[in-house]
Amino acid sequence: MRGFIINIRKVKNEDLIVTVLSSESVKNYWRFFGTRHSIIQIGNLIEFEVTQNKNGFMPNMRSISQHSFSWLFSEKHLFIWKNFIQLFEVHLNESPTIEAYYFNLLFQIAQKWDKQNPKRLAIEAYIQLLHKEKRIYYANSCYICQGTLENQVGLMRAFIPTHPSCVSNSIIDREMLFKLLHTKSTIHLTDLSVKRLYPILLKGL
Repeated sequence: MRGFIINIRKVKNEDLIVTVLSSESVKNYWRFFGTRHSIIQIGNLIEFEVTQNKNGFMPNMRSISQHSFSWLFSEKHLFIWKNFIQLFEVHLNESPTIEAYYFNLLFQIAQKWDKQNPKRLAIEAYIQLLHKEKRIYYANSCYICQGTLENQVGLMRAFIPTHPSCVSNSIIDREMLFKLLHTKSTIHLTDLSVKRLYPILLKGL
C-alpha cells in the first residue's frame, strides 16, 4: 500500500491510529508503538504492508518506508504542507472509497512543493479540486444577500465571493478572483492577494 498520512490519533501506550489517503480510499490503520517512529508524521508519503487483526478489528500497518521529498527538511515548507493536507481528512472522512484524483493531486504538487511558492501551489490545487467537484461559484452576485458584486469582494469558504460588508474575511479584487477561478493559476496574483487568500483556504475544502 502507498498513501499520504492525513491524520494521527494516539490511542494507548505508544500505539497510534493512522489515517491514510491512498489512490483508492481513506482508511484508518493501527500502528503498534507508532510514537517511536519519526516516519509516522502527518503529511508523509509512506509505503506499508497491511495485516488483518485476528479479532476483526482495525487492520494493522507494518514494514513502513517513507518516500523522501527534499522539502521535508524545510520547517516552513513542512508547516504549510501539514496544514494543507489535513484539510483532506475532514473533507473525505465519510468517503471510504474515493477516486485516485485526490492522491494524484497531492503527489503532483508534493513533487514541486519546494520549486514554487507553496502557498500559491496550495491555492492552485484548491481551485483544481473545486473544479473537479463542480463547486466553483461564478455568479456576479453576493452569495449571502444576492446583491450585485462590486470591484472589491469578500470571501467565504471555497472562495465564494460576497460583499465585504457581508463577511469579515479578507477583501480581494473581483476580476482577479474570477481570473483565478477560470485559469486555476496564481501567476497574475500579487503576494498580498496570496496572503489574503491563504487563510480562506485553511477554513476547509
